[in-house]
Amino acid sequence: MGKKRVMVPAKELDLSTVKYEKETIQAPHLTGSILKLFVRIIEIPIIGSLIISFMKKENNMVEMLQNTEIPEKPMFKPEFPPQEAEPSVVIVDEEGKPTDRVESALKCLPHYDPASCWSGDTLPSFRYWKIRDFAYAYRSKLVTPSKIAEQIITLVEGCKYHKAPTPLLISFDAEDIRKQAAASTQRFKEGNPLSILDGIFMAIKDDIDCYPHPTKGASTWMHEVRSVEKDAVSVSRLRSCGVILIGKANMHEFGMGTTGNNPNYGTTRNPYAHERYTGGSSSGPAAIVASGLCSAALGTDGGGSIRIPSSLCGVVGLKTTYGRTNMGGSLCGSGTVEIAGPIASTVEDVILVYAAILGSSPEDRISLKPSPPCLPILSSLENVNILGSLQLGKYTEWFNDVHSTDISDVCEDVLNLLSKSHGCKTIEIVIPELHEMRIAHLVSIGSESIRSLNPDIEDGKGVKLNYDTRTCMALFRTFTASDYVAAQCLRRRIMHHHLEIFKKVDVIVTPTTGMTAPKIPPSALENGESNMQVSGYLMRFILAANLLGLPAITVPVSDMHFFSP
Repeated sequence: MGKKRVMVPAKELDLSTVKYEKETIQAPHLTGSILKLFVRIIEIPIIGSLIISFMKKENNMVEMLQNTEIPEKPMFKPEFPPQEAEPSVVIVDEEGKPTDRVESALKCLPHYDPASCWSGDTLPSFRYWKIRDFAYAYRSKLVTPSKIAEQIITLVEGCKYHKAPTPLLISFDAEDIRKQAAASTQRFKEGNPLSILDGIFMAIKDDIDCYPHPTKGASTWMHEVRSVEKDAVSVSRLRSCGVILIGKANMHEFGMGTTGNNPNYGTTRNPYAHERYTGGSSSGPAAIVASGLCSAALGTDGGGSIRIPSSLCGVVGLKTTYGRTNMGGSLCGSGTVEIAGPIASTVEDVILVYAAILGSSPEDRISLKPSPPCLPILSSLENVNILGSLQLGKYTEWFNDVHSTDISDVCEDVLNLLSKSHGCKTIEIVIPELHEMRIAHLVSIGSESIRSLNPDIEDGKGVKLNYDTRTCMALFRTFTASDYVAAQCLRRRIMHHHLEIFKKVDVIVTPTTGMTAPKIPPSALENGESNMQVSGYLMRFILAANLLGLPAITVPVSDMHFFSP
């Protein structure tokens, strides 16, 4: 029997006693036939339970969940106090038309200079065009959506013939793309585009419904038990703005991984180095944007699934506030940590896509009572200068706990630049109970995942899951109701700590991930990979946003691409 541990109430915790502890994860790195054998062993009822129990004890999960008295009440969904109005923002109507919100967002952006994209009489390749580049080209009759569609179709179909196949899309229908593009081309011909997003090509992660494509969650069977009759709410909003949807982007199976490894459809490769991972689970959306194929894509984020691949692929990924986007029509729509959000090559494009998809569900508006959504006004130099008033919170020991100092050094350089150029002030902070936060997140997302998938698993679909997914499910299946409630008590504690921090600072700054894009072991391509150490590095700075429902964004901070050995 373990000795009972009693936590002091969060509001009484003395921060001077908090010591940073480096994360150590006790779990084997498994690929190939060894991974297959391990999964078969842990799925044996008694033996498997003993192995999982041992691993949980080695990682202090049993002590935290079962032997600790947590004085706080459980918080089953993120709860925020009323938010004060922010300066230099515009409030938008989340119940209004997506096209109206996009128009408001467009007015917030700096002046667009077409000379930044075009010079001379030659039309450049559409690769890496931003949303307003496309809009200018269409309105100036330099090109049509139909012509761009043909180039995209050629590129997508060519991906399968690469020396290292790059499966960006799971579901792709060339004729459907042509049909959407023709309708957009006609609107421009008539001088009546729906919005600045009309004719913009986007991919949708394969756990979000996009009719008529099936939603598989990158599995081999989900489409057999769940039909798609219409678009997800977020996809419907994009379509109403004229977005051309090119298909369903590849991902880590059911989002249960941080690398993007997927034996079912092939592992999406990093556009900068095909022997390396993109990061997951929104691997396809991030790679599609980073490759220049689309200006933006839609992903989901329950444990860094937008921000991790965006970071490893050098693009911008926004994890929105919990409940800010309606999750209706997504596989992860009933959880308490997941959101749908945009991936794009620039912050400006993220703002435009976010404006289109935002809007809480009726249920969340009742339970969460969200403050009105707002967008930053970037069109005025005076408003841009408000950066100088920002207080940036940095927990130095955590900030520097990375696989390579290249990461922390580059991020430190950016903080120095923000201070020198804009007057931002960096303030040292302490974030207590990071280990407890990781456990609370794991139990929350794991319990919600098993609840969602268990009926189909019990109906015989479990053996069709990838081996790394089955490893996760074996762990999640051991979480009890008591564990889940304990995790929600921890959630309230962690929320208290962060709300106290945000009384002193505006933003908590960290590297997005603790390592750069890891290499893909050749033995992992056929049967997958389980590497909890890599997952720990990739999720090191991620989890507060998901557990607490806070907004978070990753932006590229260097044009140098560092890769882990």
